Amino acid sequence: MQNLSLIQLIVVWAPPILLAVTLHEVAHGWAALKLGDTTAQSMGRLSLNPLRHIDPIGTVILPLALLFLGGFIFGWAKPVPVDFRRLNHPKRDMALVAAAGPASNLVMALIWAVALSLAQKGHQVFGYDGFVGLYYMSVAGVMINVVLAVLNMLPIPPLDGGRVAVGLLPDTAARLLARVEPLGLVILIVLLVSGGLAYILGPPIALLERILFSMSTQ
Repeated sequence: MQNLSLIQLIVVWAPPILLAVTLHEVAHGWAALKLGDTTAQSMGRLSLNPLRHIDPIGTVILPLALLFLGGFIFGWAKPVPVDFRRLNHPKRDMALVAAAGPASNLVMALIWAVALSLAQKGHQVFGYDGFVGLYYMSVAGVMINVVLAVLNMLPIPPLDGGRVAVGLLPDTAARLLARVEPLGLVILIVLLVSGGLAYILGPPIALLERILFSMSTQ
């Protein structure tokens, strides 16, 4: 995407980012609803309207800044409220609700890979330049969803992976890990600034992207 201008990059990346973070949060709320908690539904957060989920910093400012700097692009939306006490089996269901977000990103990454394949075949058959836009957007869709899926599965509360770990670990270990949550964002920022985040996430992200991009060429 090196040949695209900043405006073109924004046009290409904005729809996949908005879809990725919106459906990620809706997946949390939908899973919670199915498992007994109606909080997200009652607060109108099971909506596909991105405006209900946009966080000015995490959904707009940070992704745009990272895109402009050419760095590691990720973001977040306003967390969907979940009252874990209202879940049918709070400890177990907390893990399921948390896992629903990254799972939705993996599904979206697969859908974007299919769209990428269609864009490539469409351009080859019809020679229509409009498929080029879909091609770039599909590449962005695969990349951002893979990053969000892998990033969110880090076992650091309040990331989804941290909540999954708390839900799966024995009670004593779960309580110890849960105490990390107030420092979770600080740990994430330190890892990002130090380059440790790219070192940790790089291999699984590269593997998933390689699998999905190879599927799109078949």
